[in-house]
Amino acid sequence: MSKIEQEIAKRRTFAIISHPDAGKTTLTEKLLLFGGAIQTAGAVKSNKIKKTATSDFMEIEKQRGISVATSVMTFEYNGLLINILDTPGHKDFAEDTYRTLTAVDSVILVIDCVKGVEEQTERLMEVCRMRDTPVIIFINKMDREGQNPFDLLDELEQKLNIKVRPLTWPVNGGATFKGVYHLLEKQMYFFKVNKTKVEDDVALLELDSSDLDEKVGERDANQLREDVELIEGVYDTFNRDTYLSGKVAPVFFGSAVNNFGVRELLEAFCQISPLPAPRPTNVRTVDPLEKKFSGFVFKIHANIDPRHRDRIAFLRVCSGVFERGKFYHHTRLDKSVRFSNPYSFMASAKEVVEEGFPGDVIGLYDTGTFKIGDTLTEGEDLQYAGIPSFSPEIFKELINLDPMKGKQLDKGVQQLTDEGVAQLFTVQPGNRKVVGTVGELQFEVIQYRLEHEYGAKCRWVPMNTSRACWITSEDPKKLQEFIRLKGTQIGYDKDDNPVFLADSEWMIRMNRDNNPDIQFHTTSEFKVIAG
Repeated sequence: MSKIEQEIAKRRTFAIISHPDAGKTTLTEKLLLFGGAIQTAGAVKSNKIKKTATSDFMEIEKQRGISVATSVMTFEYNGLLINILDTPGHKDFAEDTYRTLTAVDSVILVIDCVKGVEEQTERLMEVCRMRDTPVIIFINKMDREGQNPFDLLDELEQKLNIKVRPLTWPVNGGATFKGVYHLLEKQMYFFKVNKTKVEDDVALLELDSSDLDEKVGERDANQLREDVELIEGVYDTFNRDTYLSGKVAPVFFGSAVNNFGVRELLEAFCQISPLPAPRPTNVRTVDPLEKKFSGFVFKIHANIDPRHRDRIAFLRVCSGVFERGKFYHHTRLDKSVRFSNPYSFMASAKEVVEEGFPGDVIGLYDTGTFKIGDTLTEGEDLQYAGIPSFSPEIFKELINLDPMKGKQLDKGVQQLTDEGVAQLFTVQPGNRKVVGTVGELQFEVIQYRLEHEYGAKCRWVPMNTSRACWITSEDPKKLQEFIRLKGTQIGYDKDDNPVFLADSEWMIRMNRDNNPDIQFHTTSEFKVIAG
């Protein structure tokens, strides 16, 4: 086996996704704890404990107790190198999550056993289903009074459009929660409240043994036997291939805050999750085992370290070997670039890496060279597909409150929108800056970061715009005429592409009907297709 084959066999790269407050960031932290990457776990949102979640490193995240940027963390476990991408749960930052899903090979979906499947969960799963991404489901907070586990499984199948197969099963829930029975290992894991240590209370118990009655009580033992019989009768035997094809999701139960059920989840993940897979480009499908390096930027983050004003582009390695200090071809700019200090991440802690293999996520210092979706290769002209910008839903004009800080404001809004949390459009006359987002919270975050990271103060003025459509035409004269007629309803995105800013869906439909030579696009994907 070649070195690259050995390295690829070790790699597992996945995202943790969920609705806000389902316990996603807590689960991320506990996986790091079990993986030995951190020594103690801190309460994520407790005001009494000053330690905040390992993966929430931006100041505003610590204050609000929510994840607003995707964090990348790497740790070793059982001979594997595991890359976790912890994503924002808040719907206002869904676009960051959608793009992150293009950079992973599988997903762990966290469900709150009390609330079940929520709206944001459905939306996230739609993106996974589009790519047939393999999904493992972790039903969290079993120490709280929640829904019946069978009802939860039915809801998962109906709302998420995926078959499920429980691999662990709870004995009771809430105040009487006793633990989970591992259906494949035939082991009972006993629950106890345990927020900081990694301990197991586990017993090998056959379902028909009297030891089970003795350990969990006769009534609960009989209920477990009935439940398992029903599971084996209703659900197909677990098959790794159907999981890898995205057709069935194995289900685990636990309580992340109490370190319970996390080890079983991690062990199963190591055994069944996919290796780095081939990826489509606008030219061909690229196999990870190819000798020549290629990869794409799926995220940009400014000011990970506020003291140094650094800007990091997160690159997913797709094929070959990335080497420190080597020149690579930036396909969009058609120029050579090299990186003397590429990094791997443990949240905000960074470590210089000499090389990276398919599946790895590498941080590259960026001086403004990169945009989301940019591709690096060893010379071949190709572009990785599937990282579009989506049409925003809320639009506000950015007003500078301090004319002396105009340069800082321009630089700040340029860099922050490069991160993909929002889109920037320039409208004439007057070079007016219009920011479009999918949620109100992003405006608050941008305003906060502009002031605290760039020293620029601003306010927002709401606009009547409700949709932005990128416009193209095979006839340049027709396009220019449309732009001239629409005047102030035309903005330009960061790549100087014209965008029609409409105040309603009806307005888009009317203009589409009246201008058959103009194409209206609701995502920026046309730019990749057009090359």
